[in-house]
Amino acid sequence: MTDTQNFDSIRSNALAQMERTQRYFRLALFGAVFFESLCGLAFLLTANLHDPLHRLLLFAVGVIYMPIVLGLMALGAFVNRCTLRVLARLDDLDR
Repeated sequence: MTDTQNFDSIRSNALAQMERTQRYFRLALFGAVFFESLCGLAFLLTANLHDPLHRLLLFAVGVIYMPIVLGLMALGAFVNRCTLRVLARLDDLDR
């Protein structure tokens, strides 16, 4: 097997594994979003929003979750950008 064929097979295997991992990530993400939405809806339906403690709990959940969600989105964008840069360099090596 020549170096070019070996390099192409390694690249195709890596891309296939990346696609598989991305599918699993999306499945896990949508599962987590569904579960959190269900819990949030249950809280909103059962909470007495005239009670200050219930309002405090609702605001605390927002204050805690928002930075975590935004940080994870920024991390995902950063990793995606780095992956695209690596793939661009692999394409440059092929030429």
